[in-house]
Amino acid sequence: MRLDRIDDPTVYGTRAKIGVIVPPTNTANEAEWARMTPPGVTIHAARMPLHLDTASEAGKAALYADVERYAGDLAQASVDLIAYGCTAGSMVSPVEGLPDFMTERTGRPAVTTAQAIVEALRALGATKVALGTPYDRALNAHEVRFLADHGIAVVHEEGFGYGAGGPQEHRNIARIRPEEVYALARRVDRPEAQAILLSCTDLATLDAIERLEAETGKPVVSSNTATFWFALRRAGVDDRLDGFGRLLREH
Repeated sequence: MRLDRIDDPTVYGTRAKIGVIVPPTNTANEAEWARMTPPGVTIHAARMPLHLDTASEAGKAALYADVERYAGDLAQASVDLIAYGCTAGSMVSPVEGLPDFMTERTGRPAVTTAQAIVEALRALGATKVALGTPYDRALNAHEVRFLADHGIAVVHEEGFGYGAGGPQEHRNIARIRPEEVYALARRVDRPEAQAILLSCTDLATLDAIERLEAETGKPVVSSNTATFWFALRRAGVDDRLDGFGRLLREH
């Protein structure tokens, strides 16, 4: 359900203005959202430090403090909705906690990537997924636990291993080619998986999704398609978009 639009019409954002917070090294999120954005919708981005510790009390406190600051900056642009476009940094249970906090502090509807993934898989009726990521084993294990907490079982997972040598490796994620993403998805897929999940908003997935769906017969959800889909729907934009997978085409 969307909230009322902010009464601040601008020349380009005639249907919706969506703010998105991304990690500092991320270059795929904005590029993929630009490819999917329908007419009359504008995207407005802010960069925030990366938060990988979302489990400890100190880690959560640091995350919430930064989110409040950067969401507040975006709210000054009179955006209709604010998205936190980071998978690892938004895997906080319960999944509604962080977006509810953002709304409380800014007065704007808010979504997070982790929340959007859960909602997207629910919309598709998928409770068992194959998971492909650019992450290392520790972060993959954290994502598996997070999804399990929200009723989604990961039947198989694999990552490219970035992050094992430190956060400086994360800048390499945007260099992963679509053909490598495709190959990863095929490796992780299992007969019992009802959907394939490609995690990380800095992972370029759009050029692999349609081919994967055609070959596997399964929906393929990425962090970027899930977040963009959920942000559009929460902002009251119900366009069905072709070329980016079943989620945006049918839901």
